[in-house]
Amino acid sequence: MLLVEDSRMFATVLTHGLETTHGLSVIHCSSLASLRLAVESGIVFSLAVLDLNLPDAPNCEALDYVLDQGIAAIVFTASFNDDTHKDVLSRPVVDCVIKNRPDSITQLISVVDRAMTNSLTHILLADSEDASRREIYALLRRQRFMVTEALSGADALQMLDAGETIDIVLCDIALCDMTACTLLREIRQRYCEDDLSVVAMAPSADGIQAGRFLHAGGTEFIQKPFCVEEFNGRLFQVANLQKRLQSLHSIAARDYLTGIYNRRHFFQHGPRMVDQCLRRGETTSIAVVDIDHFKRLNDTYGHEVGDLVLKAVAERLRGMIDEEHLLARLGGEEFGILFNELSVAKASEFCEVIRHDIGCTKLVADGEELSITISIGVATIEGPETFDNYLNAADQFLYMAKHGGRNRIVSEMTALKALAS
Repeated sequence: MLLVEDSRMFATVLTHGLETTHGLSVIHCSSLASLRLAVESGIVFSLAVLDLNLPDAPNCEALDYVLDQGIAAIVFTASFNDDTHKDVLSRPVVDCVIKNRPDSITQLISVVDRAMTNSLTHILLADSEDASRREIYALLRRQRFMVTEALSGADALQMLDAGETIDIVLCDIALCDMTACTLLREIRQRYCEDDLSVVAMAPSADGIQAGRFLHAGGTEFIQKPFCVEEFNGRLFQVANLQKRLQSLHSIAARDYLTGIYNRRHFFQHGPRMVDQCLRRGETTSIAVVDIDHFKRLNDTYGHEVGDLVLKAVAERLRGMIDEEHLLARLGGEEFGILFNELSVAKASEFCEVIRHDIGCTKLVADGEELSITISIGVATIEGPETFDNYLNAADQFLYMAKHGGRNRIVSEMTALKALAS
């Protein structure tokens, strides 16, 4: 990030604070001339903290230059009066912090934290009124949120079903096709409260709707017309809490040995992925992968080598399977793969690539080279059933693969071919 400040004391304290607190790489410029050189060097800056008055730029020239370059700006200045305040806030700055206050450094670092959190937060804005939506969109972008617009509740649900990663849904209380409570109910069928925050906006007189919305599981309610500072503060608190929850869930969702997702995460998020595919009218597939002769390997070489094999297989799987699909360790030597919109034929072809790749992987244990093979069962998902049923079907095909000699893939297609021959 850029720090444009001619005071050596402030520059030193801020550089240390920002680098220590946020791990940022801070480039310090003490003049407009050095600012131009830094920007023209080719370094991509996403955020700038700058004073309004510099020796060679006494009239906000540095701020104008930064904004013209498309860099988000936080103003940090001692020269501040009502006219300056009005002038600065009329421009698309993130915020303005006054230097000559006891907590100015702490406040500035907090504003930087807010800007960084917001830049990682994707908001789906659902508002059927064009003027209102444009105004709120501008406010959100000014605070560095990523924003996708929806003109109706149906549009919002379609975007969510398309699989786009959304952190917060911000909706008007009365959309053209449904209320915020109806939209919330549909969203909660797809996402739990920890996965996606839902915030509604409504006139202050509509207190009953606010109570109903919050009681139904809404995250926050913002009254219109709103104070910009309150609007920004409430949304940041929602975004900050959401990111913290996501971080905790990410830790809890990982298998301690391999680092990939665990069984709990697979069973929690798998059904939602299936529902989304089925709502889009797409078939998909599920696979269970098993390391061949793993018990014998453990008995022969010990659990340390067994763990090494598990890590190696998980690493190869993670390297080959895109994030659009869901990979997890189900337990022991078994892994689950839920494919997103892959037919059983395409999934089987992909699994064959995986099987061949892992078969070529060589590990050395106690000076001896080990070969690894896997067996895979693949089942199709065409209609709504319990998630256990999908997994059990893949598990049955896995049993057939192991019974048929291991190091192979079995699906309903291969089973039908075997019966026909």
